[in-house]
Amino acid sequence: MNDHRHTTPDDITEIIRQLVAHYGLWLAESVHQLGLEAALDAEKEAGDRFFTILSGKLGRALGIRPQDLLKKTDQETMDKLGMALRSAWLAADGVWFQAIEGQADINTAKRVNDTCWSRFSPLEARRAKAVLELPELGGISALKAALKVRMYAHLNRWEFIEETDNSIIFRMTDCRVQSARKRKGMQDYPCKSGGITEYTGFAREIDPRLHCECIGCPPDEHPEEWVCAWKFTIKED
Repeated sequence: MNDHRHTTPDDITEIIRQLVAHYGLWLAESVHQLGLEAALDAEKEAGDRFFTILSGKLGRALGIRPQDLLKKTDQETMDKLGMALRSAWLAADGVWFQAIEGQADINTAKRVNDTCWSRFSPLEARRAKAVLELPELGGISALKAALKVRMYAHLNRWEFIEETDNSIIFRMTDCRVQSARKRKGMQDYPCKSGGITEYTGFAREIDPRLHCECIGCPPDEHPEEWVCAWKFTIKED
C-alpha cells in the first residue's frame, strides 16, 4: 500500500537538491565516458528537452502556462531573483571547496575546483552562444558578448581595455571572493591555475582561434585597481 504524506517546504528543497545533484552526476559521468565535447553535445539535447518538460510540469502544477511562469513578475523582483540565484551558484562553489578541503586538504580541493572549471567553462560558453545566437567563429566581438552574460559578470565588477580587431584585455576590478577575504584580513586566494583553466576553456569554446594569456592573477602581485587580468588574442592557423 502506498502511504504518501503531504509535500512540505522542506520536501521541495530536498527535491531540488536531488534534482540538481542527479543532473550534475549525469553530466560528470558523461564527460568521463564520452569526453567533454560529446558530453556537451549530449547536455544540449538533454538540457533542451528537460527544461521544456520541467516548465510544462511546473505550469500544470501551478495552473499557469509555462511561458507565463515568470512573465507576471515585475522587473525589480526578476533582477533580485537573478542575483539571488547567481550568488547561490557562487556559494555552492565555495561550500564544496570548503567541504573537500575539510575532507582532504587545500591542494585536493584546488584540483577538484580546477577540474570542475575545465568542464563548466565550456558549458557556460556554449550556453552563452546558444542564448545570444553567436556565430561559431565570432572572434573578439563574440567573446565580449559572452563574457557579459557569464555568472561572474553579474557578481563582480570588470572592464575591457586595449581592444583591437584581434585582441582584448579583460580585467576583474572587484572580485567578491577576494574582497571578502580582504575584509577578513586574509591573503588573496591563489586562483591562477583555476583561472587559466576557466578562461582558456571559455574562450576556446567561443572561438577555437582565441588564445588566452594570463597577465596577472593571485598569487601574483597585482595593483589595487584590479585583481586579475587576461589577454585574449585571435591566433590564425
